[in-house]
Amino acid sequence: MSSTATTPADSKKTRNRIFIAVGTIIIVATYLYLVVGQPTDIAASSFSQSGLIAIAGYVIGAILLAVGAIHRLPTATVAMVPVAIALNIVVGQLVSVIGIPVYLDSIGTVLVSALAGPAAGVVTGILTNVIWGLTLSPIALPYAVVQVVIGVMAGYAARLGMFRLFYLAPVAGAVTGFVSAIVSAPISAFVFGGATGGGTGAIVGAFQAMGNSLLASTTLQGLLSDPLDKAIVFTIVVLILAALPSRFRQRFPFMRQYNVFGRKAPVLKDATAAAPTVES
Repeated sequence: MSSTATTPADSKKTRNRIFIAVGTIIIVATYLYLVVGQPTDIAASSFSQSGLIAIAGYVIGAILLAVGAIHRLPTATVAMVPVAIALNIVVGQLVSVIGIPVYLDSIGTVLVSALAGPAAGVVTGILTNVIWGLTLSPIALPYAVVQVVIGVMAGYAARLGMFRLFYLAPVAGAVTGFVSAIVSAPISAFVFGGATGGGTGAIVGAFQAMGNSLLASTTLQGLLSDPLDKAIVFTIVVLILAALPSRFRQRFPFMRQYNVFGRKAPVLKDATAAAPTVES
């Protein structure tokens, strides 16, 4: 009897996991296509053949991830995503125009990850770069996979309590930046030839002048810029979390479940009450 009663719920969980797994596979396959195929036409237009393939891969992957995780995302999270996307694009575009050797284009992604978990952060990050690539800068499109890394690592950093203390957040950010640099370096080298604009291109040129290969130069540039960038971003996010009213933070089940920002675990009034839904 009990086995029969739980079958529909188990089937739904299995279906959602399949959506998430297939979405992840598509995103990884899109990244490999860009790195292995090395299409250079995407730098000129997001609507080139390779650009359309990248858009399709990232958007389909994001949709599947969203479908697999949407049942765990409260209304507050869904409402936050467009705001976070706008924050990413506006700040990132401004920094790119100024030409400083950091990005600051993932503040919204990290904020959503801290409030609502890795899945929400990943969807926010992918949609940021797809929209940015279609509207303002084709260069942003191939780097959508980097936002996946940021969303996942920020979400798990939140689970581990790295946002509870101000000095832990930049440490988590630096680690995230290190991984992001390794992932983004082949795109910078093979798709854009190291010329990605902003202040980072000059650093790549300096490393090449020292005799390093293009891939080595983009990797070294990333290892310099990304950990610093993500340390700054994670610090900004922890300051934003501190400024948000406690009542607002508690609207997010992920924040409550993992006690992301509080110093004391929440106490349930009813010990027999069901545990809150866990977001991934």
